[in-house]
Amino acid sequence: MHAKDDVARAFEQTCRRFTREQIEPFAAEWEEAELFPRTLYARAAEAGILAAGFPEDLGGTGKSTLLPLLALEQMIWGGSTGVVAGVSSHGIALPPIVNLGDDAQKQRWVPPVLRGEQIAALAITEPGTGSDVAGIRTRAVRDGDTYVINGAKMFITSGCRADFVTVLTRTGADAHGGLTFFVVERGTPGFTVSRSLKKTGWRASDTAELSFADVRVPVSHRIGDEGSGFIALMQNFQNERLALAFMGHATAEVALHDALAYARERQAFGKPIGKFQTIRHTLADMATKVQAARALNYQTALRCERGDVDVSHVSMAKNFAARVANEVCYDAVQILGGMGYMRESRVERLSRDARLLPIGGGTTEIMNELIARWGLGL
Repeated sequence: MHAKDDVARAFEQTCRRFTREQIEPFAAEWEEAELFPRTLYARAAEAGILAAGFPEDLGGTGKSTLLPLLALEQMIWGGSTGVVAGVSSHGIALPPIVNLGDDAQKQRWVPPVLRGEQIAALAITEPGTGSDVAGIRTRAVRDGDTYVINGAKMFITSGCRADFVTVLTRTGADAHGGLTFFVVERGTPGFTVSRSLKKTGWRASDTAELSFADVRVPVSHRIGDEGSGFIALMQNFQNERLALAFMGHATAEVALHDALAYARERQAFGKPIGKFQTIRHTLADMATKVQAARALNYQTALRCERGDVDVSHVSMAKNFAARVANEVCYDAVQILGGMGYMRESRVERLSRDARLLPIGGGTTEIMNELIARWGLGL
């Protein structure tokens, strides 16, 4: 099912080693601090993780759907989805530049990020829009050789310390055809971080509300033609949703691992709790869900790798993996009992992190609409 070649397997081992050495020993500390050090980007770049899936002429490993997903899958074992999301924010911020930008734009903004020298963030969601991108109000108005941008963005991963943000704006009246991407660099007058947001989970990732008040950027910062943003955004969404799906099955797998270890060691009434039928059967159900979610995710990823991107299948994968992650984490906390409720526990952290999966990148309800429309013809 996985069909990993030698390159993928070697990369997987690299990501596993990086996680074991660079994330796992510090995850609990970073969760409490609600931030991980910026130096982690450089270390991830040295390991080749940031370059995964990007074009070789920009410093990447070559186009690949699977490699960046393998990185996400392995880094979840570090025990902090927030770290994974923060390190990987370039995975959604750079594709619009790669897909729509000219050579000068690509060379200016992509290689420094892949080298771990700069941080990139994607700014789509707004305080009043959520999953409804047609309702985007942040506006860019042309004024000679510049555009003036006004508006606000919400829930932006890596937004607090990003060196630049790839911002979706409205340049025309058409709900979908009037959307355009721009790059706005940190320090541009009028561009500010309104606040750093406090979250239930993903605590180690910085998440920002951004403000754009008469932000003036040159025309050279427009990515693609006016009105080209929606199609690029839809392509981006498929990659983001598949990434969240992989986070889902990986989260469930780690929670299962920890619950199983605890069930073998924890004694009650003179024997390990894993010897009690109710616990054994719960673990069996958890393992079945993990296997099913992983299989669907890999099947979908391999189809995308071949260029066969099916919106309904990606949506199914995201929804199912998100549900499995939440159900398995719930059971894992229950099996660990009091320890499952302690913040020192990896299961506790992952149970909070999992709650975002049915929300981020398009809610479960939006995914079901896409499945019904594109998969079932309803």
